[in-house]
Amino acid sequence: MGKRRNKIKNKRRFIISSIIVTGIVILAGALIFSFYLNHESKPLQPENTESVLVVVPSGTGTAGIANILEEQNLIDNVGVFKLKSKTSGYEGKFKAGEYSLSPSMSMEEMMKILVSGNTNTLRFTIPEGYDIRRTTEKLAQEGLIDPAAFSQEIETGIFDYKFLKDAPAGTNRLEGYLFPETYDIFTTEKEHDIINRMLSQFDKIFTQEYYDRAKELGMSINEVITLASVIEREARVSEDRPIISSVFHNRLKIGMPLQSCATVQYILGEQKPVLSIKDTQIESPYNTYLKQGLPPGPICSPGADSIKAALYPADTKYLYFLAKGDGSHAFSETYDQFLRDKDKYIN
Repeated sequence: MGKRRNKIKNKRRFIISSIIVTGIVILAGALIFSFYLNHESKPLQPENTESVLVVVPSGTGTAGIANILEEQNLIDNVGVFKLKSKTSGYEGKFKAGEYSLSPSMSMEEMMKILVSGNTNTLRFTIPEGYDIRRTTEKLAQEGLIDPAAFSQEIETGIFDYKFLKDAPAGTNRLEGYLFPETYDIFTTEKEHDIINRMLSQFDKIFTQEYYDRAKELGMSINEVITLASVIEREARVSEDRPIISSVFHNRLKIGMPLQSCATVQYILGEQKPVLSIKDTQIESPYNTYLKQGLPPGPICSPGADSIKAALYPADTKYLYFLAKGDGSHAFSETYDQFLRDKDKYIN
């Protein structure tokens, strides 16, 4: 009888031990699985707040959405996204539409937006050649910013970008760097976020090649963008930009004033079709009729073509140019030729 009881006790102990061990294995597996899922579903780029427009066509399933997100570098594991959607209860609930997502979002955050059906985004465009004043006015008119808060961020906001290292302090310290582009933003974004998006886009455009080229030319980044901004305001035809750039580079080399109408218009705060002699005599560091060299800072936000033109001017001996009236320009090496062009196209 005693032996039989011992066998029963041992059997019970074995069963209990087996259950405990199995439970521990299952629990450990669940914990490992949970840790893996949570780790793999974290933001791909936590510091990158760039807005990425994601279009989910009607009828797209979880796998299709996962592939779209992977293609746009918002996730790097399609399998985890599909698994996460099941375990989190989002499977089959995603809705078609246009969404603004970001690499700084976790998979969970993206899924919440994708099942809401509410795109919760706004789009705005800053044209090439806009200065801070016009940019502020446009964004305020569209109800995207508070002008006072935006101006305060422009002046004192903290933005850690290499290209701003030599930008002069003050109310216009970001002039020229709010890159002209079309942006999709979240409705919750504040003035600082909007400015940072534009600076981030500039950072993408101004590559290491451009830093190296600026050094080769002996120019600071602020000088490059200042020149690019003048080119932007002077040019109307894209192919003229490198040639206009060559005129300014040639003048800078020999100490000849740039005599750019665009810089005077910046002082006036308006775009006058024709400047008067009085206009060109306004005392200002931005008046390139009176001051030699570049103005102290950019006069607008130049586009990518103008930035490239500032860094890579055409190889010419031109010192003069004038608008022909059709958007293009006539270029000349001598003042006499300039006067003949003036008689031909203007007088």
